[in-house]
Parts: sequence; structure tokens; C-alpha cells
Amino acid sequence: MTALNSRRLEIDALRALTAIRRHGGITRAAVALGLSQSAVSHKIRRLEVSLDCELLGRKSGGPMFTAAGEDLLDYAVRILGLHDEALLSLSKTPLAGRILLGLTEDTACSDLARILGRFKRLSPNVAVRTKVGMSLVLRAKLELGELDAAIVQVFSHEVRPNDVVLYREDLHWVKHPELTIRPGEAIPFLSFDDQCFYRQWALGIGQENLPLESVFECSSAAGIVSAVNAIMGVALLSDRHIRGEMQIVTDRLPVPPSLAYVARRARRSRNPAVDSLIGEIEKGISRPGGLALIV
Repeated sequence: MTALNSRRLEIDALRALTAIRRHGGITRAAVALGLSQSAVSHKIRRLEVSLDCELLGRKSGGPMFTAAGEDLLDYAVRILGLHDEALLSLSKTPLAGRILLGLTEDTACSDLARILGRFKRLSPNVAVRTKVGMSLVLRAKLELGELDAAIVQVFSHEVRPNDVVLYREDLHWVKHPELTIRPGEAIPFLSFDDQCFYRQWALGIGQENLPLESVFECSSAAGIVSAVNAIMGVALLSDRHIRGEMQIVTDRLPVPPSLAYVARRARRSRNPAVDSLIGEIEKGISRPGGLALIV
């Protein structure tokens, strides 16, 4: 028991360890945590000394974590979750009322569900009602005051000062390797429906003088992915949907803007419960795994 009592799992060290996993290395983790690289390395080294084992793989080209490090990461996620929930529970202020929250289909994920569930436990007198829809539709409802807040996708240059950025990714033109794009011919375009801002960009300023011919429309990403793999045409897809034999097209087509998922309040929202919920989402998304979007 004495030997066990002499060993400690420091919360800050566990947070540094999970940040390394989430951001892909010590340097990026340090930036995310607002610390120096040496400070993050020192926290991990102290943890290794305390546990008498190596947690990070330090061989060039080898795995990022040792077997012990992988095991500890599983515990760290649970420990940090309980730690932060306990602090939130003890510091919570009474909230009551109703929140109308908009979500895109791909943000209906396990990580976000966990955050909403915890918010309900901490604020049982706040009723959260959700509506799932396309980003453009949800953004319009926010402007009309029909939603209190929403998690929506926007182009990075459209992020507002009061938006909370949850996730960023790139947008690409993609096609199957067997699809040939011949000069002078219309490019077969696989698009989401007319409520999709990818489509509006592609058929508007994104197209410029390029002849895009819309040959397939679908409201789901799975349908677009299937059409690309069926060699039906070219599509705009984000990083997480690019897989298998898909090729990124860089010639003849303009570079698409990058994307951001943001938590956005209605312009005239004065609901303290909304501020609290968005704060919980922001803190919850910063944990290991981030915004685990559906693919």
C-alpha cells in the first residue's frame, strides 16, 4: 500500500498525454494546451518516473505510444471525464428554461450525445430540444430566431467573432481514378441538394468559367461517396469522406475554401442556459477524440 500511495496520476499530466494523442505529437499538444514543448515533455517524464514505465514511443518511425501508454490513455479519458464533471457539478449555477438547438446530421455523434447528456444531468431544469437539418437551413433559422443556437458547418472565411470553432477540415474535389476528365467537355458533377452551400459555391463563384454539369443530386454523404466510387463524376467532399481509391483533383478546378464546424448563437440570444451549454460543448469537444463526426 505504501508503494501505491507514493505513485500519483496527476490530472495535468493526464491531460497532456491525451492532448498528444489528439493532436498527433508533443509540439502540437503544447500549442493546444498553451504550454511550451519542454513543459509538456516534463509533465510526461514526471508521470513516467512516477509509474516507473515509458509511456511514449521514442523510436523513429515507431508507434507514438508504448503498450503501457495506450493502456493509460484508456483510463485517462475516463479519469478526466469524471474529474471535470465533478468540478462542473460543484460549481454549477441553477439554470432553467428551454433551448432550441440545431444540429447537422453528421454532428449527431456519440461524443456530442455524451456532452448533451452531462449538461442535462447538471442542469435538470433546462429542456433541450434539437432539430437536425442542413447547415444552410439551420443558419437561416438562427437568423429568424427560430433556434437559440446551432452547430453548423461554414466556410472558414465565414466564421464570426462570436462563433465557437469546434472542428476544422479541408474540402476537396474528388473522383474515381478511372474517371477521365477531357478538356473542352463538361465535367459531370455529383452534388448534394440545393440546400447545400458546397453546391452553391461550385455552381456560383467556384465554377467561374468551368462547365459543370450536374448529373447526380443526393442529400446524404454516403450517396455522394457511392456515386464517386461508381465512376459517375466529380464531387466536393471533406477530408473524412475521402477513402479507398478516391483521387483528389487539383487541375482545371478552383481550390475549394476550407471548412469549420462552429457552435453559433442566435444574434439576439440572451439565454444564460445557451451560454452554459455552448461552454460545455466547447470544453467537451476539446477532450481526446474531439468532434467524432459520422462518416
